[in-house]
Amino acid sequence: MHAPPTAPPRLSPRSGLRRSRRGRRSRIPGPAVIAALAAALLASVLAAPTAHGQNAQEIVGGGDLGPNVLVFDPSTPNIQGKVDEIFKQQESAQFGDGRYALFFKPGTYDNINAQLGFYTSIAGLGLSPDDTTFNGDVTVDAGWFNGNATQNFWRSAENLALNPVNGTDRWAVSQAAPFRRMHVRGGLNLAPDGYGWASGGYIADSRIDGQVAPYSQQQWYTRDSSVGGWNNAVWNMTFSGVEGAPAQSFPNPPYTTLDTTPVSREKPFLYLDGDAYKVFVPAKRVNARGTSWGNGTPQGGSIPLDRFYVVKPGATAETINAAVEQGLHLLFTPGIYHVDRTIDIDRADTVVLGLGLATIVPDNGVTAIRVGDVDGVKLAGLLVDAGPTNSDTLVEVGPAGASARHADNPTSLQDVFVRVGGAGAGRATTGMVINSNDTIVDHTWIWRADHGEGVGWETNRADYGFQVNGDDVLATGLFVEHFNKYDVRWSGENGRTIFFQNEKAYDAPNQAAIQNGDTKGFAAYKVDDSVNNHEGWGLGSYCYFNVDPTIRQDHGFQAPVKPGVRFHDLLVVSLGGKGQYEHVINGTGSPTSGSDTVPSQVVSFP
Repeated sequence: MHAPPTAPPRLSPRSGLRRSRRGRRSRIPGPAVIAALAAALLASVLAAPTAHGQNAQEIVGGGDLGPNVLVFDPSTPNIQGKVDEIFKQQESAQFGDGRYALFFKPGTYDNINAQLGFYTSIAGLGLSPDDTTFNGDVTVDAGWFNGNATQNFWRSAENLALNPVNGTDRWAVSQAAPFRRMHVRGGLNLAPDGYGWASGGYIADSRIDGQVAPYSQQQWYTRDSSVGGWNNAVWNMTFSGVEGAPAQSFPNPPYTTLDTTPVSREKPFLYLDGDAYKVFVPAKRVNARGTSWGNGTPQGGSIPLDRFYVVKPGATAETINAAVEQGLHLLFTPGIYHVDRTIDIDRADTVVLGLGLATIVPDNGVTAIRVGDVDGVKLAGLLVDAGPTNSDTLVEVGPAGASARHADNPTSLQDVFVRVGGAGAGRATTGMVINSNDTIVDHTWIWRADHGEGVGWETNRADYGFQVNGDDVLATGLFVEHFNKYDVRWSGENGRTIFFQNEKAYDAPNQAAIQNGDTKGFAAYKVDDSVNNHEGWGLGSYCYFNVDPTIRQDHGFQAPVKPGVRFHDLLVVSLGGKGQYEHVINGTGSPTSGSDTVPSQVVSFP
């Protein structure tokens, strides 16, 4: 509630007001009254509650980054030992409480192999990736899971240059594991040792001088980067604005290639300007191609750390909201934050940046984060984890019915991940709702858990993953999986998606549980019949109905047949024959069949 400020005490009409010679009250108060008024006003200001019920105290920006942010420089002793210690703790802690950010000051680091486990981010603190160089590797492998990389989630590498020891770095990840603003002076291997399964992934604003070798990766999206080559594809490899990308050739091989990315903005990042911490906020790019940092100082602006409220575990939503109202940005240090009210970001151009997969858990069924219908909010680097009481939404951008236009300065979400279940019982009706026009959603994984704790068809119920109501919304790197009904539902006009990865809910108990009127199953990606213009490139949906393998989906995609609704390079896959699709989109496309994981494909629709 917004409590009204305390009113100053009323003065008696007789408290010293002088009368004029004509017997009427003078409009000029006497000295005693002026003093009384001043004292009352001062007392009122000091005692007045803030909009969130606290006494009016200034929230100080800046400060230290907390115990789970480790900052190294080239002279730091035993860097490898400390990195190994964190990896040992986090290697298999898929649903653990640990959260870590490893930062490296500009300089050169020799003989480093930084292996990354769950909830661990590694980054350089230069303005350019080349400011911080490892003569060594940043490694993700899958030894903890017997060589299977399909659960290597929730970790990141950013803003570093690597000279890999053997010439090729290994980054064997799946969802929610971004590789951003990296320079690999060699090759990049996206498969685990032994070439086991992998289900990634995402690269942006990076330069890989050598070959990228995905090997067993089922799908991948690369944006606004440069590669020395790309050597194979399994089901769906999509590129936009990538120098050196393979030519368009879907479905054989399944490369979807756009020369540029229509609109993009890179993720804000922490860096050192001398000894001072700042956050760099990259500028919006239109029709981008290649990295943002290769030719001189990148375009954008810097914000000193003292203009951020540095959020640490134990902070309340009340204090966080008060900091935003005071005019501060937010920097969430690594940790888990329970909030009993919504974090409201209603001020234009506010930056909300999480470090080390900072995790927000809504209590009592509230929405975790809500962004107002304002210009230029940057929301990045956060995991929102549903609580046991159902939330209507977990992340909401703009109020229902939002109508303002933001094309010149859109709100952007980067590496904002949503989870329902897995770490414990969680419930939500919808994971993420985009109401504001012109929003950019760049790399999100919205996941109703299929394994872990608190998992079951009704236990971690969540009907919808990603709902778009705003117009001119762009999604680049959209991963949405396992929701009870529609994974994606698009109701706004002029929407665009570049790359979509989906798996339908494994745990549907039977055909009746997913029946949608006369339609068998809810589409993975539905465009409403009222929509006149929509476009998508490189979209795939997979099914694995292991509880009842006889379940059939009428289609993976559903959209109105109109000239302005267009899809390019669609596929559906039955994983191991556990359930089948009848068609790819609407009634178009051949059915999947038998136990083969051979995609059914549609090159263009309509």
